[in-house]
Amino acid sequence: MVGVRSSPIVVLITTPGRDVAEKLARILVEKRLAACVNVVDGLKSIYWWKGKIEEDSEALMIVKTRLDLFNELVSEVKEHHPYTVPEVIALPIISGNKDYIEWLEEETKKNQ
Repeated sequence: MVGVRSSPIVVLITTPGRDVAEKLARILVEKRLAACVNVVDGLKSIYWWKGKIEEDSEALMIVKTRLDLFNELVSEVKEHHPYTVPEVIALPIISGNKDYIEWLEEETKKNQ
């Protein structure tokens, strides 16, 4: 386990397409709520919505950030995301390249 001052996390966000994902990614990186965002296009999502099964093409954002920034990140996503209920879920990074984790810490804004 890498010993950093705050917990690094990966956040998964789905969007209706690449353009929306890239716009959100730029906002999150510019505001230093994320150190890096990968955009994976061509995702197929099958899910329940309002009592029926839906199927859509989406883009997936893979966001590297810190747990202490998660609530602010969610607020920013909700402000700019076209979905009524955007998917924004966080997963812990339990270990990683120490240099990368330190870079992630340095490139996200400090709330200390």
